[in-house]
Amino acid sequence: MLHEKSCGAIVYRRSHGNIEILLIKHVNSGHWSFPKGHVEGNETELETAKREIMEETSIDVILDPTFRETVTYSPKKDTQKVVVYFLAKAKNYDFVPQHEEISDIKWVDIGYAVNILTYENDKVIVNKAKTAIKERV
Repeated sequence: MLHEKSCGAIVYRRSHGNIEILLIKHVNSGHWSFPKGHVEGNETELETAKREIMEETSIDVILDPTFRETVTYSPKKDTQKVVVYFLAKAKNYDFVPQHEEISDIKWVDIGYAVNILTYENDKVIVNKAKTAIKERV
């Protein structure tokens, strides 16, 4: 069995009194999710998440390591993937998609995100993140 690990974050901002999160649409699969990517070399989970968010969106973030959620799934036969998500407060709001991997990016109200996200486990994480963000802003 092949084991893969990716790290990313639920990137958020406050806009006009509301909490918005950043969603990305993947080129290959067309699904909506959060910025994330594979751990490289000896990177920590936090280093991977910060690098991947910057590469995929050009957004710099402040990561919150106290919020750590994992999702495990099998993307293909004989492969198990673990994805670790953190919370990340955006330091800048203008994004530039990494065109090789990302077809669309948008800021959406956190309460509406579940209507856009493709996978059920991402919707569960958004609901956990919603509570955690409200405690932080």
